[in-house]
Amino acid sequence: MTAQIIDGKKIAQNIREKIKTEVAKLAVKPGLAVILVGADPASQVYVNSKEKACQEIGFYSEVHRLPETTGEAELLALIQKLNVDPKIHGVLVQLPLPQQINEDKIILAVEPAKDVDCFHPVNTGVLFSGMSSVVLPCTPAGCIELIKSTGISLSGKKAVVIGRSNIVGKPAAMLLLQNNCTVTLCHSRTADLAAEVRQADIVVAAVGKPGIITGDMIKPGAVVIDVGTNRVNGKLTGDVDFVSVSAAAGFITPVPGGVGPMTIAMLMQNTLNAYLAQNRSSPSV
Repeated sequence: MTAQIIDGKKIAQNIREKIKTEVAKLAVKPGLAVILVGADPASQVYVNSKEKACQEIGFYSEVHRLPETTGEAELLALIQKLNVDPKIHGVLVQLPLPQQINEDKIILAVEPAKDVDCFHPVNTGVLFSGMSSVVLPCTPAGCIELIKSTGISLSGKKAVVIGRSNIVGKPAAMLLLQNNCTVTLCHSRTADLAAEVRQADIVVAAVGKPGIITGDMIKPGAVVIDVGTNRVNGKLTGDVDFVSVSAAAGFITPVPGGVGPMTIAMLMQNTLNAYLAQNRSSPSV
């Protein structure tokens, strides 16, 4: 068996084309403001990708690039300005932030209605309560779309998520649960990771350790979603050992070209949904 590769680039492009068609019908364009503090190379790449996607889709876009030495008060003042700017429907502060800035304070400062990353406790609370969400966490929501693209039914499947971060692991587990999976959330203290993963019909690897998931851990035919983005000898690689896992899995995402493009696509979807909600329309589905 050789796993079928899930083409994240193609799926993401289809979502972006759909959003572009919807945006073309709007008199006022959805606006996204991105704030980048400092010069972290990975963050710069992500911000440039977001800016390019906005231009392609037809959003109004602002990118605020601030120096590494920016103080917390200055950043909070900018966020407050964007919170009340009628041209801006989504505000995103690129993480990580320099150590002189309290990330929790910044996350709390973004107006929940404009929180297109879905980091604010109000929005995560809506997600975890099972209420209807205007926005969803971008990477986890992208993972769900990739799994659904395989055509398998998620209902009743055993899903294992490796990684318990607030950005990917925890919300991915919640979204899988909402899709009627039976979910196990694994982490650095899990006693026997291989035994847990071997039971999984769906594996979401989001721990940030290159090659931690190997072929001997995979149930034959499983769907494997690799969220990892690790640089090894200058090359981008995931948390999954692609060669050995491909020999056992039914479906697998590559790195790069899997989850990454979906994160941007879901951010665009969140921005459109936030715009529609702020204009008292129904969220796009």
